[in-house]
Amino acid sequence: MMELKNYKNIYMCGIGGISMSGIAEILINWGFKVIGSDGVSSNITQMLEDKGVKVFIGQKAENITDDIDLFVYTAAIKEDNPERVEAKRRNIPMIERGEFLGELTKLFKYTIGISGTHGKTTTTSMVSCIFLQAKMDPTIQVGSLLKQIEGNYRVGKSDYFIIEACEYCDSFLNFKEHCALVTNIDNDHLDYFKNIDNIIKSFKKYVAMLPKDGYLIVNKDDENAMQIVDSTEAQVITYSISGGAMVVGKNIKIFDDGCGEFDLYQQDNLLGTISLNVPGIHNVSNAVGACALALAYKIPFESIKKGLEDYRGASRRLEYKGKFKGAKVYDDYGHHPTEIKATVDALKNTIYNKSWVIFEPHTYSRAFEHKESFAKSLAPFDNIIVMDIYAAREVNTYGITPDDIVKEIKPLNSNVIYISDYDEIVDYLAQRVEEDDLILTLGAGNVTKIATKLINGDK
Repeated sequence: MMELKNYKNIYMCGIGGISMSGIAEILINWGFKVIGSDGVSSNITQMLEDKGVKVFIGQKAENITDDIDLFVYTAAIKEDNPERVEAKRRNIPMIERGEFLGELTKLFKYTIGISGTHGKTTTTSMVSCIFLQAKMDPTIQVGSLLKQIEGNYRVGKSDYFIIEACEYCDSFLNFKEHCALVTNIDNDHLDYFKNIDNIIKSFKKYVAMLPKDGYLIVNKDDENAMQIVDSTEAQVITYSISGGAMVVGKNIKIFDDGCGEFDLYQQDNLLGTISLNVPGIHNVSNAVGACALALAYKIPFESIKKGLEDYRGASRRLEYKGKFKGAKVYDDYGHHPTEIKATVDALKNTIYNKSWVIFEPHTYSRAFEHKESFAKSLAPFDNIIVMDIYAAREVNTYGITPDDIVKEIKPLNSNVIYISDYDEIVDYLAQRVEEDDLILTLGAGNVTKIATKLINGDK
């Protein structure tokens, strides 16, 4: 185990990422000096600079100096990155973000990890709101901006640390947790895992690390997730929205705004009714999972209810942004067919005229592996615009193009077009969108900027 106190000056390569920035701010609050770099400037890097963090835009060898005690880098930073090369040359200790976050988890008695292919950020946010409402004073790191903590992190004074536990590159295997909540296990990150069997194996290793006095909270409605329950010695607590679990959401109602209400049962005992302020049946499931976790830590029902009812969504999770020509504009992070289907289902009860989706595929491997599924999940929208594929960490060794996705959609919905330029997309919509339409910007990359352009009238 590394002795964190031995490091005073910490350099974070890729500091603009949502997880890295959260770690940076926790370290600052603990009294460390933090500097870092990122490839591009963003709201996050600006926010860090406003708090006194030196952030280099552009990663260069000269950014690395001998007074740096520890070099932390993200999985996207390859071995030939000039800063990583220079840090190695200077013999500066180096550690990958997931491994470093794992070291932070060891500093808390009750680290609570929220994992699963889909729903991590929302469920982490829900759990955080409940613990805050119960005055448990947790430290929090969440993969989005959460209104209740005015950012993506919070430094508490208790032994509770609530974090997202991401499976990509087996990152969550670095964590020392008292409790793990698994929302679901789906086919994703195939550039690393190759197939669903390897993903399930990774989750089995993850839950095997839980202590005997800890908890595994698992979604009984997800077949893949239920395959991991025999891999842990922790107490297993199942939850469900269809019945047959230890904690169940029953008598579910979905209202005109898409938001749900449910009765919460624990071992067939009715605890009360909870009304959500986030849309979609998938969020009812996420909420029941958050309830199951909170009940394991003996949080009273009233705190659970108030925490969930106060939660109004994290940024980029079907987030209402404003209006464009009388049409409502939403922004969503969904970048996997299952997530897009959940978004489509969440919008079913929303009243609107025509729907418009601007979809930015995220990573070549995901676009290649799921192009048919993307087509099926996007087809219900009335009008579809497909953008260039957001490369993220990848090189296009798959030969996949946006046109390939358009061709898959065409037989299912002919109202599909490829446009790459942001301003051209805004012009295209300006000529066609009518009052009471619905516009959705969709993807994990830069497509969110189009939502901003639309509501601000930017060109």
